[in-house]
Amino acid sequence: MNFARLYPLLLGGAATLALAVAYAMRRKRKTPEELEKERRDWINAVGRITDGTVIDVHELPSGNNGSAQLLIYQYDVAGVSYEASQDVTYLRQLINLHSCRLGLPTSVKYDPHNPGNSIVVSESWIGLRR
Repeated sequence: MNFARLYPLLLGGAATLALAVAYAMRRKRKTPEELEKERRDWINAVGRITDGTVIDVHELPSGNNGSAQLLIYQYDVAGVSYEASQDVTYLRQLINLHSCRLGLPTSVKYDPHNPGNSIVVSESWIGLRR
């Protein structure tokens, strides 16, 4: 076997690998806000709706952004009770958190394959009832 024929293949493979590593290192990583928006969009697109109840609203002090606002709610799916929270800091223009009170009925969208993954508010859907 002639090994001289293998050298161009090895060099081509090494160059391809180097380009792939360089691309992976330079590509822009998604921010946590972008990842959360993608999660909300996914659940809004494929989610099923069930009834839930708002348990509480918390405002947590955070570093640069002022305060983070969490909406805490509970819901049942197939006999299993879930308690979850959603960070609604970037959606506060869509809802009035001061009107959210203990026991407020709400609709919850959840991922049918992972019922613990749920939302109450997204950019195009609001489950809070008045």
